Amino acid sequence: MDQNTFIRQLPKVELHMHIEGSLEPEMMFKLAKRNQIPLPFKTPQDVKEAYQFTNLQSFLDIYYQGANVLIHEQDFYDLTWSYLCHCQQDNVIHTEIFFDPQTHTERGISFDTVINGIYRALEDAKEKMGISSRIIMCFLRHLDQQSAFLALEQAMKHKDKIIAVGLDSSEVGHPPEKFTQVFTKAIEAGFLAVAHAGEEGPVDNIYNSIELLQTSRIDHGVRCSDDSHLVSLLAESRMPLTVCPLSNVKLKVFEDMKLHNVVDLLKKNLCVTINSDDPAYFGGYMTDNFLAIADNHHLTEAELVQFTRNAIEASFTSDNEKYHMQRKLDQFYSHSIG
Repeated sequence: MDQNTFIRQLPKVELHMHIEGSLEPEMMFKLAKRNQIPLPFKTPQDVKEAYQFTNLQSFLDIYYQGANVLIHEQDFYDLTWSYLCHCQQDNVIHTEIFFDPQTHTERGISFDTVINGIYRALEDAKEKMGISSRIIMCFLRHLDQQSAFLALEQAMKHKDKIIAVGLDSSEVGHPPEKFTQVFTKAIEAGFLAVAHAGEEGPVDNIYNSIELLQTSRIDHGVRCSDDSHLVSLLAESRMPLTVCPLSNVKLKVFEDMKLHNVVDLLKKNLCVTINSDDPAYFGGYMTDNFLAIADNHHLTEAELVQFTRNAIEASFTSDNEKYHMQRKLDQFYSHSIG
């Protein structure tokens, strides 16, 4: 089969996707109408035309504006279900999604409303689509640590639904060390930890996320290439990097997909994975991100498969689930080379 067909049929595992970032313009309008929320746009096309970002902050400004249409548990269910339909189309067999409770609680939406809508959709997808999942709660780094502590407190009664805590939003000016205490408390409570680092921020943010926040994965991490010692450490430790190619180009982390370093990092034996980040805003879901990399870099089928192998290794699932995902991947690969 040709490479594009191979990519489309390849079993995939997504580890870096913000559920609020999967809010397509059409759904934004549908929910705005349902909830009687005014939008500063006349049509979904107007929204798409506003997606000309110069950096992370220019994206975040419109991202938080879009989230205002999410009010009721059913809204969060519908949003999550829509994303899972994309997963089914893209052969995503397992997904670990981020949500930002503070984006909603700051607007007066209860934590329970948010998590229950998301969780219900994920449970339905497991039963109806065979897609397994985990949920990661992110702290917004532009808010203070006290706000993060409040979110952690609200999450405690949902520990059966939430596997880990993360750190997202504006990286510049908000280093990992700002949140050391809340991460320590979260880990003591039994949560795993991840953090966005080394996207727009410096290499130090990657080091400090690993050392101070005790992360099990680094989200983005592409700036590690600025420090050869760090690249060696990441390869040796198999510390996963959840890389988002289309996002990185859209937000000018790399000027062009040909300049993206994820293939170079893969060849250096780092545990890099491909993910969609905020697919409604950055032009594509999982298959689109794989195709964008493959169209601009020479990749063998074995290397494409390795991205999924890495994601299975880095996932927060049980050993039994990993075994079954690995078997599914091996069966696909052996059949494709037939």
